Parts: sequence; structure tokens; C-alpha cells
Amino acid sequence: MGSTPRTLPYGTSETLDCDDEASDFKHWKRRHVVAILALLGFANIYAMRANLSIAIVEMTSGTDLKVNGTTYHIDGDFKNWSPMTQGVVLSSFFYGYIISQLPGGYLAYQHGGKTLFFAGTFGTAIFTLLTPPLARMGYGMLVFARFMEGLLEGVTYPAMHVIWSHWAPPLEQTKLATFAFSGSYFGTVLAMPLSAYLGEQFGWPMIFWFFGTLGVIWCVVWFKNVYDRPADDPKITTSELALLQRDAFSQTHYIVPWGQILRSKPVWAIIIAHTAQNWGFYIMLTNLPKMLKDIAGYNLEKAGIASSLPYLLMGVSIIGSGQLADFLRKERQFETLLVRKLFCAAGFLGQSIFLLLIVATSHPTLIVIFFSISIGIGGICWSGFSVNHLDLAPQYAGHLMAASNTIATIPGILGPLFVGAIVQSAGINEWNLVLFVIIGFYIVGAAIFWKFADAKLQPWAGDHTSFIGQLE
Repeated sequence: MGSTPRTLPYGTSETLDCDDEASDFKHWKRRHVVAILALLGFANIYAMRANLSIAIVEMTSGTDLKVNGTTYHIDGDFKNWSPMTQGVVLSSFFYGYIISQLPGGYLAYQHGGKTLFFAGTFGTAIFTLLTPPLARMGYGMLVFARFMEGLLEGVTYPAMHVIWSHWAPPLEQTKLATFAFSGSYFGTVLAMPLSAYLGEQFGWPMIFWFFGTLGVIWCVVWFKNVYDRPADDPKITTSELALLQRDAFSQTHYIVPWGQILRSKPVWAIIIAHTAQNWGFYIMLTNLPKMLKDIAGYNLEKAGIASSLPYLLMGVSIIGSGQLADFLRKERQFETLLVRKLFCAAGFLGQSIFLLLIVATSHPTLIVIFFSISIGIGGICWSGFSVNHLDLAPQYAGHLMAASNTIATIPGILGPLFVGAIVQSAGINEWNLVLFVIIGFYIVGAAIFWKFADAKLQPWAGDHTSFIGQLE
């Protein structure tokens, strides 16, 4: 901000002086700073998303709020909420989330991915802070608060893909993007046990106040340290700028060929795989504490801690698989398409196997272990489908992520309602049925992606709209 953007001729190279080379070794690359802050950003927004799955157990338990020895009777009618009512509350986030995906793609290109990612996170943090007083006003206001959080948070994934279209070299796309996305799962790891502790010790409102405050603090750091384009960053080295501009697109405005995109089989392969993964992930995200309570007999605080373990493994696996995927592509010359297919299929099939093992056992410790491994393996899938948008059409990556995440948000809406309809008596057989349906989604997602995925620049993604920039 306030600096003059630097440019280098495309397709050219230059000899770096000693100071420039030395700075490369002494300091983090700026793209790595973007990745680290993006990871922390996703950690924040997922913590603010996931905390309700713990808080709602506390809210509906009928426990009064105790602060410094004083008891406040503020839970109202929460304890009378039926499983279906709780399902509506948990799914209300996704009604807003699904609406803002496609607008998010456009807004990110118009106003910059950095600004939009900031706006989405800051707005989510504000409504998280307002959740306790709004909840006291009634069920409808709590649904409204969660809807608004979803609406604001929905722009973050498209915004991040726009950022990576500028900041990620082609052979580092997988590891940079998956590193950033892994924050979603580390945020969930933090949210589950910490929410349980805060709820038990200080009452459920503290869950929202704590994570909302963290979100605001992150927003300040992000806004001061990240830039939309490498050329705008005054701290970037000449060598890194040359690397990032070498494969960059020269145009900044595009006509999005939606007709061809929606007729593209590789695009639909991403959408179906993304939807299948989210069906299992969102059901687990919103119901795992209840699953562990009903199936394994865990209490709230113990379930909160156990519920965090799978997401720790998922965060590790998504980073590890991203590193491995780009190692295979760069150092072992594996075809990108083969890498995408192998990682997607391995993740889905691995998850399915361990869900079957959960059905086959009744031992509480084994159930926690199998849940953890199953959810954790899901991180491998993200090195398959989640960065595939950048393979097919880097200049439309934000729009493609918006499209796939729009449809992949439907499980967030239907999943809690599906669970609320099936699990009426908290019986093990009811939860087993839920798990079998998840397995079915995983198998279909793996098969469709293996059959129709592609990793080449698509014909409709060619650089054919240079006149657009001249119109403004």
C-alpha cells in the first residue's frame, strides 16, 4: 500500500546481485508469509464456524452460566430444542454460505482477494461476538446470526484462490494452497477442546467472545502484511517477483465463459468430489461430539477433546500430501493428472475403510481412533480436487472454486437436517446408517473424479480476452 508496483518483462530473466540472493536465504519468501497468514485466517474462521457444535450441547443441557461464583439463568428455552430444531440452528450457517460463493468470486477479482478475505473474516468475527446477546433474543435471532456468519465467510475460499492465482508458482500450487487450507482443520482442533473448556468453566457465551476476539486480531495483522499482487509488495525480492511474474497472466479482467465451464466434465468431476468430501466432513464437524457421546459414552469435555484429534490429523495430512504431491510432480516427473487422481481416490477409499471399522466395533477407544484416522485421511483428497481449479484455468480459479464450493455447501444445509431426521433416539444403529450414507458419497466421489478429472489448461481457459483490459 502506498508503494509503486514493480514489473518485469514476461518470459525474461535477470542476474541477481549478491544482496538479493542473500535476502532470499535470510528471510521468508513473501509467498510463504501469505501462506502462513492464510493458514491462521482459515484457522480463525473455522474455529468460529465449529464452536457452535460444542456450544449447542452446553446450551441445550440446561446448565446455568456460572461466573465468579454467581449463577445466571440465561439458557431460556434452549434445553427444550428438539434434535430437528438443533439441526436447523447448525445448518443455518450454510444458508448464508451458499449464497455468497459466486458473488465472492466476482468481488475478489474486482476488489482484490486480500480485501475480500479480510472483509469476510472480520464480518464473521463481529457476528460471533454478537452471538450471545442475539441468542438471548430468541431462536430466530441465533439463526440470523449464523446465517450472516455464513454469508460473510462464504467469500473466503474464492478470495484465496484468486490470491494464489497471483502468488503461487505452478509447481508450488498444491503445497501452498493445501498449507493455507490446512488452517481450517487446525482451527477446528483448537475450537473443539477449547470451546468445551470455556463452556464448562465460564458458560457458553465465552466460547463466542473468545473466538470472535481472536478473529478481529488476525484481521489487523492480515491487512497490514498482505498484498493482492506480488508487484504491490514493497518487501518482495526481485528474484521472487521474477518467479511469480514469469507464469502470470497479463490481463486482469476476463469474460467468464460460464456456458463452457458448466458443460465441462473435469469441472463437474471437481464439484462432485468436493460435494462428496463435504457431505462427510460437515456431518462430522457438526455432530462428532454427539456421535462420541451416543456411541462411545463420552461426556462433553472428553468428547470435545476427542473430537479435535481427527482434525489435527487432517491438518497434518493435508500439508503432508500437498508437499508430497508437488514433490512427485517436480522431482519425480509424475503427470499432474495422475497425482490428482491418486490422491483423491486414496483419500476417499481410506476414509471409507475406517468408517466401516467404526461400524464393526463397540470399543470406545477404537471408535475414537478410527474416527480420527478416517477424518484425518480426508486431507489427502484436497491435494486432488481442491487445487485442480488452478490446473484447469488459473485465471478463473476464483470463479471455479466459487462454483464448486456453492454446490459443495449443500451438504452443510442438508447434512444436519438428515442427521436430525435419522437420529431420533441416539441409537447406535441410527448413527451406523448415517455412516453408511457417508461411505456411499465417498465411493461415488472417488469414481467420478477418477473417470472424468483432467489437469490440462482447458480450451475455454485460453488467454483470449485481452481487449477487456482496454475497455477501462
